Amino acid sequence: MTPSIMIVSFIFLGISMLVSAILKRKFNTFSKIPIAARLTGKQIAERMLRENGIYDVQVVSVPGFLSDHYNPMNKTINLSPDVYSGYSVAAAAVAAHETGHAVQHATAYTWLTLRSKLVPAVQFSSNLVNWVLLIGIIMASSGNYTLLLVGIILFALTVVFSVITLPVEFDASRRALAWLQSTNVTTPQEYPKAKNALTWAAMTYVVAALAAVATLMQYVMIFLGGRDRE
Repeated sequence: MTPSIMIVSFIFLGISMLVSAILKRKFNTFSKIPIAARLTGKQIAERMLRENGIYDVQVVSVPGFLSDHYNPMNKTINLSPDVYSGYSVAAAAVAAHETGHAVQHATAYTWLTLRSKLVPAVQFSSNLVNWVLLIGIIMASSGNYTLLLVGIILFALTVVFSVITLPVEFDASRRALAWLQSTNVTTPQEYPKAKNALTWAAMTYVVAALAAVATLMQYVMIFLGGRDRE
């Protein structure tokens, strides 16, 4: 890894840690604020599913903190214990967001479908890309840039995946917030807090995408700079 890439990596690592810390603080704060509706995350997810005509998705509890996710392979909404059993603003926001992904799946949301198709290729490239880039940079020092180019192409797949993830996450939050507001599951006082929690959650994906794009550009510049010197 070159000094410039290391600098970029450290900068975005710092930003990522800051955003993650703020997200955890927000979640901890909003986890202490109960919603007037007194619905658990599980109940909110199940209600949102029913109101969207979805009956083949199961809501389950999984261990971990902020481990919540939707699995399209087995159609499960996986909620962490605090969200699954919680009555808080944070639990309502997260449960509705993950259910938003289930709604995307049921309606064949374009960006989610595209991201799902990329998963096998991204899994393959992520297993190889770091080694290919490392060896590629070493070989580039002797004038052979072929392997570096291969590494750039593999890394570009992960970058595309990160960028495509953005509209998927923002749309899931949009669906969640619209539903929370229209159904009055959150009161006018609770809604801004739920929105704030999901906004900071989305920021983690924004930082990850920007870091991936910046790193890719660094590798491309190394490749082009070396080719220009030939």
